[in-house]
Amino acid sequence: MANTLRGGIIGCGFFAQHHIEAWRRIPDVQLVAACDLQVERAREAAPRAYTSAEEMFRRERLDFVDIATRADLHLPLVRLAAGLKIPIICQKPIAPDWTTAQQIVEAAEAAGVPLMVHENWRWQPWYRAVREAIQQGRIGEPTGYGFLSRCRDGLGDNPYPRQSYFRNLHRFLIAEALVHYIDTARFLFGDLDAVYAQAVRRNPRIAGEDYTLIVVMHRSSVQGWIDGHRFLDPAQDGPVMGEAFFEGEQGRIRVAPNGDVSLGDARLWTNNVTSGYRGDSVRATLAHFIKGLREGSPFESGGRAYLHTFAAVEACYRSMDANRQVRITEVTAE
Repeated sequence: MANTLRGGIIGCGFFAQHHIEAWRRIPDVQLVAACDLQVERAREAAPRAYTSAEEMFRRERLDFVDIATRADLHLPLVRLAAGLKIPIICQKPIAPDWTTAQQIVEAAEAAGVPLMVHENWRWQPWYRAVREAIQQGRIGEPTGYGFLSRCRDGLGDNPYPRQSYFRNLHRFLIAEALVHYIDTARFLFGDLDAVYAQAVRRNPRIAGEDYTLIVVMHRSSVQGWIDGHRFLDPAQDGPVMGEAFFEGEQGRIRVAPNGDVSLGDARLWTNNVTSGYRGDSVRATLAHFIKGLREGSPFESGGRAYLHTFAAVEACYRSMDANRQVRITEVTAE
């Protein structure tokens, strides 16, 4: 593999800007091309700009591609890149529905092409610190946890101004935001067994759910909950977008809104990270992808493994519709 890896990015919208900024700080990696329907955005991202992914792939020699578009475009773009044997990192949500998610993973596997889902929450350094403390036995046998997710951008006639397409998504809060916490819970406590989800739409200006409570059971018997809405900033604002706690038989770890991690009254980890997105987690995610490409090592959120996270999201929506607990195997057995 070349000393400097040449990459392309497809989609240069709001969140892709965090990708672009992070790529520029990863050693021996260069974004040589960018594709966006608004060509000026692509020109700002890379030396060569395109409005067609097909043209970009035809003209460029790429070692990887970062697909940072909306979910409904992921399947054709993954198939295109996989057909050309180009390794892929694909932004979450991986797909708009379960069937499409399976097709994306199968397309990459059939072509023998590495596929990683860009799921950056588990790479936030406070959750890495929590995992280390749990593995060290600092709280004893884990018993439960809670995530409180808050942000005040969902009110009024023009909610979600930075990503206005959120307003038209029929699957919104769980698929776009709370999936982060589902995946982080998997990172900390292993795969899920079942979920029970309740949700409402409080703002009539949007199509999907915007206030959700999810109760989670892991195969390890750890239980937890995820409580999220977009109507209130945390009392103490910070990069965590809320707060979290993790309990065991011998103690309780808390992640404060500013990212500090404490065990009871003792500080375990202090957040001094000031660069990048939410603890520089986007850069950490992309660096993990590059490390996997160079070493041939598995990705934490490789396509096949990430299907379990997406199955849990699907199970949440089925739970809402049926008003009952849904086991993850009800989804994955299909």
